[in-house]
Amino acid sequence: MIPVGFFLLLLTVGGETTCSYQDVLNYLNLTKDNELYSMTRPVKDHRQLTVVHLDVLLYAILDVNEIDQKFVPYVWVFMHWKNEHISWNSSEFCDIDQISIPTGILWKPDLMIEEMIEKDKAPPSPHLTISSSGDVTLLDDRVLVCYCWLHVYKFPFDVQSCNLSFKSVIHSIDEIWLDHFSSSSDATDWSREVTRIQNEWMFISITISNKTIEPFDNRQNVLIYTITMKRRSVLYIVNFILPVLFFLCLDFASFLISERGGEKLSFKVTVLLAVTVMQLILNEILPATSNRIPLIALYCIGIFALMLLSLLETIFVMYLLEKDSASQDNETDRDESLSEDCGDKGGKANSHSHEEKKKWNQCLCVCDVSADETPTELLKVSSSELTEVSAGFEKLSDELREVEKTLNLLLNSRKEEGKPGYWARKTTTINKVFFICYVTAAALFLLCMFFIWHNPH
Repeated sequence: MIPVGFFLLLLTVGGETTCSYQDVLNYLNLTKDNELYSMTRPVKDHRQLTVVHLDVLLYAILDVNEIDQKFVPYVWVFMHWKNEHISWNSSEFCDIDQISIPTGILWKPDLMIEEMIEKDKAPPSPHLTISSSGDVTLLDDRVLVCYCWLHVYKFPFDVQSCNLSFKSVIHSIDEIWLDHFSSSSDATDWSREVTRIQNEWMFISITISNKTIEPFDNRQNVLIYTITMKRRSVLYIVNFILPVLFFLCLDFASFLISERGGEKLSFKVTVLLAVTVMQLILNEILPATSNRIPLIALYCIGIFALMLLSLLETIFVMYLLEKDSASQDNETDRDESLSEDCGDKGGKANSHSHEEKKKWNQCLCVCDVSADETPTELLKVSSSELTEVSAGFEKLSDELREVEKTLNLLLNSRKEEGKPGYWARKTTTINKVFFICYVTAAALFLLCMFFIWHNPH
């Protein structure tokens, strides 16, 4: 005997039986006005638990905002539950096993995401699918703006984990139980296959966990999907870390510049200002809500401190050289006074030699005297004049010895001017010792930063 429902839904065209989806809907009396399907939880006994199977796949990572602590993923959400009011025999309806209907006709789980801080901007899915056994499947794509606590301690080599916690709004654990449809490994593999946009972030895995909470004495089940992702650090290395390291190398090279002029000091100040600009750029990237100082901030502060010590050492060395030059200026003034004294003594020696020349001329004039003078008188005159001449030569020789001593002092002072002074020799030693300590400290600092950055814990 043919069933009455089946008889009413059959149409014969050319000897063949045809069926439509509307035949199934009419058989189920599934309309918008039927409160049996839309008003209450779809169980025949209220003590019966409704198990909602959930699956989340990551399609794209649209944005991760460190300043606002926001995570914007584009996900596909699969929900599957059983409606005990729906069932039909597919063989009676031309093997129609499932149909699609508008989502507003049937009851749906009132699921929410705890981390959402903005309303979903993507339009909801217009249809859901029901099967002949009463299984209901809803596929929905969502653009979620969620709060995520981002740990930027190892920026830009950080790995972030953001949660999507699904739970019912009002139903307790005795009414709705959330369970994951696929395992963590399957969800990770499927997400890697469908992921299209990752931008700065590279998707790593999805981890699924389950917990129970009791808000307002209402025990609820929470299904948590943890999305783990890693930042692509290449651009930050090229645009930030390496330039700061290059500034440190320039500071090393500044030790080849002489401290005699002001070029070394101005050069070091310019490099220090460049690192300050990089720190201001970093301040715009990192959030102010971080509990720990990020390593990249410590990296900039450490290099800034090293350059500051180098600048202070340059200022100290220039102070010592200025002190040395002041002492040399005092010696120069003394040498000038000695040269003036030498010039005076030289003028006196010239005047004495002129007088002696006159006396020699007088001696030569003896030959021109008249024959009336006797030889005895001539000898008396010449011997007295020779005595005066010899006394003048002795006095001249003494003065020449004093001039010679003065000239020797001047020559020795000129030779000492070409040699470095006491503080100049000390500054050379200070520069060598400081450069060795500076390079050693910088190398140890960079090695420590490298190992801490790449430490997985």
